[in-house]
Amino acid sequence: MTVFDGVIFDMDGVIVDTEHLWEQSWTVSAALRGYTWTAHDTSTVQGMSAPEWSAYVADRAEVPEQAETIRAECVKFMVDKVVEGEGPLLPGAADLVHAVADRTRIAVASSAARAVIEVVLAKHGLTDRFTAICSSEEVPLGKPAPDVYLEAARRLGLDPTRAIGIEDSSNGMRAAHAAGLTLVALPNKSYPPKPDAVALAAYVASTHDDARDYIIARLVAAM
Repeated sequence: MTVFDGVIFDMDGVIVDTEHLWEQSWTVSAALRGYTWTAHDTSTVQGMSAPEWSAYVADRAEVPEQAETIRAECVKFMVDKVVEGEGPLLPGAADLVHAVADRTRIAVASSAARAVIEVVLAKHGLTDRFTAICSSEEVPLGKPAPDVYLEAARRLGLDPTRAIGIEDSSNGMRAAHAAGLTLVALPNKSYPPKPDAVALAAYVASTHDDARDYIIARLVAAM
């Protein structure tokens, strides 16, 4: 059995229940500009970096020059919601993070803006558990490109093929797999990933506890 040297977590939909808040942020910003946001739009932008999704919203609303304003609006919306307590930890997420962090180095590789990542981790007392944080706004391309996972692995000092990636979404799963990580899928129940993306996983976990047990079994020799 392969022993892994580190674990890289997605955040939205893996650690915290925030995917719906992102959807709300895009819906509100689009509506302010006369565009009715759709479920198809949400599935299109999930996994994109902040520069990518803000450009998409601006284009759909036919105000491409407002992309940076939209980005700032949505990030503020998210930060405010998290501070107000509307981005709760998913059941079993804290135990998963702590159990894995007790055994190996861990990082976040998220499509969220760094400001959102930082407030989420601080809100839930998890900041010190992570050795590295990487937002896709800090790399050339967002998910499904592998960039954010490759950079997170670099910041951990890891060969990506010696790391596990935990993901809930189609584009996130594709990104982790493309980066060479061993993928553990935690399919998002509210925004179900595509079957072809789930098929990339070495293991499909039914719960966070299930994911924890699977991952820890592959870290034991590294303790």
